[in-house]
Amino acid sequence: MFDFFRKHTWLLQLVLGFVVLAFVGGGVYQGYGSFMRDESTTIAKVDGRKITRNDWEAAQREQIERIRRQMPNVDAKLFDTPEMKRQSLDAVVRERVMLTAADKLHLATTDDRLQRLFATDPQLAFLRNPDGSVNKDALSAQGMSSEMFAQRLRQDLSLRQVVSGISATVSAPLSATNAALDAMFQQREVQVQRFATKDSVANVAPTDADIEKYYKVPANASQFMAPEVEDVEYVVLDLDALKKGVNVSDKELRDYYAANEARYTAPPERRASHILVKVDAGASATDRAKAKASAEALLAEVRKNPASFAEVARKNSDDPGSAEKGGDLDFFGHGGLAAKPLEDAAFALKPDEISGLVTSDFGYHIVKLTAVRGGDKRSFDAVRAELESEVKTQLAQKRFSEAAVDFTNTVYEQPDSLKPVIDKLKLEPRSAQNVRRAPAPGASGALANPKFLDALFGTDAIRNKRNTEAIEIAASTLVSGRVVKYEPTRQLPLADVKAQVRERLVTVQATALARKLGEARLAGLRAAPATAMAEPVLTLSRAQPRDLPGPLIDAVLKAPTTALPAFVGVDLGDQGYALAKITKVLGRDPLTTDAARAQSQYAQAWGDAESLAYYAALKARYKVEIKPDALPAAASDAASAAAPGTSK
Repeated sequence: MFDFFRKHTWLLQLVLGFVVLAFVGGGVYQGYGSFMRDESTTIAKVDGRKITRNDWEAAQREQIERIRRQMPNVDAKLFDTPEMKRQSLDAVVRERVMLTAADKLHLATTDDRLQRLFATDPQLAFLRNPDGSVNKDALSAQGMSSEMFAQRLRQDLSLRQVVSGISATVSAPLSATNAALDAMFQQREVQVQRFATKDSVANVAPTDADIEKYYKVPANASQFMAPEVEDVEYVVLDLDALKKGVNVSDKELRDYYAANEARYTAPPERRASHILVKVDAGASATDRAKAKASAEALLAEVRKNPASFAEVARKNSDDPGSAEKGGDLDFFGHGGLAAKPLEDAAFALKPDEISGLVTSDFGYHIVKLTAVRGGDKRSFDAVRAELESEVKTQLAQKRFSEAAVDFTNTVYEQPDSLKPVIDKLKLEPRSAQNVRRAPAPGASGALANPKFLDALFGTDAIRNKRNTEAIEIAASTLVSGRVVKYEPTRQLPLADVKAQVRERLVTVQATALARKLGEARLAGLRAAPATAMAEPVLTLSRAQPRDLPGPLIDAVLKAPTTALPAFVGVDLGDQGYALAKITKVLGRDPLTTDAARAQSQYAQAWGDAESLAYYAALKARYKVEIKPDALPAAASDAASAAAPGTSK
């Protein structure tokens, strides 16, 4: 059911559109009292009630399973990151906060409101049968029963009430909207002078002493580092590896061929032309007799002169789709035509034979068979290689589960070498040099898998040179590897990177010179505002940036304009320096959105901001606590820095 909610955003507008506010942590709704569980280590609390690690891990598993149902080929390892784990924990906390608020505020959804919503909301139409009842097949596809759906929908509607009073009641006066949008979309007339780094390159010449000094500055060392690399050996267990050890007898192949011979037989097809004399199925006897007489006359004509069939069809057939092609219907197989009697007649004829009158719901047909193809069976010898590959693949699939257990246990129990697992399962040893933490461009297979690379660069793999665990990198594919040689990140010798250091230092010095020239020019203009500038006047706004750098646009539109002309200067980093002379302030850019839509969007933005603030207040009211040691490493550092001991 949660997949349904994800597709229908009107149910998800809780707390600034956070996706999946409710149900992330649970299966069937278990009620407010279920918060009292204490199944494992407590990682968070909401209103004094515990959230356990089991709750959190269950939420992650359910999330992955839900997404797998929607996208079977998705790589679940995409969700095995500190950021995604933190998001799933935040979602569990949000759910608990909102459930607590709904309970404390006595918010509930009545049966009448629930039924009215289900019966009238167009976004629920795909879950309704024509008689208005619940489409149980559609719910089953979401992994839900009718009762589960009703419970979850009821809970979600109750949770929506927690913030709807805030987000749905914001009003944005036109005056406030205009003031905000004027600040965002105001136009200004400016003249811009650029001092590009590249224009100052010819005026700098770093010496060898300058180069060495720059190279030795610790803050610059990262620019001239050799990345950490490894030489590794690894082994892959997959179906191709297992197939090499599978032998299939000639008898087994012939038995498989006999059981599947239909797959190796091309379906029979016919190509025919027809002439249709149309008459409706409900036509009167007189009309049907008249049509039949016309058809019989045409039949006599084409039988007298079979070569005229195409010409007669073009002039007389009532089937506009084929008449212009001389009645040709092209090739078709069984079930390929809308008129089955016409199809049956074509399959009963011999090439160039003309049928008698054929009656269908469309009227009377005259059929001529023009070609035959298909029905040929490929010989055993012709498909032997294909058969052998298929049978070996099937046998390998049956063996994979057992082999996977052996593979996993062996690389773990004998961690100092991959040879035992290679010998036991007859696998191919593989190796690679200069492997990095990130997949190399064009890499494929195991060395393109981030999780496997992370394992190879793990502390145990580097320090102790032990096998990695067995890692699933694709369906029916396991890999394990070990580090043969490890080279940590290090600063390259100056002799090896002197040209790079010089190039970087030239940029640094040229940038500094460009900035100095720009700042001097800016000081002169501010001292003498009437000084003319040769640069053209531009009308600048956020909607019309004129290909100018973002920092310069921000500076121009933020600059005070109580006294004009006004001047601003902006350091553009390696690009150099730019200054702008602001000569006039204009109205809002006409290319921006219309006033009514802007007012609505402005109100929505305020509603979102107020909802976020309200949620923060609810977290404080219900004393949300998240233990720092429960957070994934990357998220924990940031959270601890923001508020030690809690996550806000």
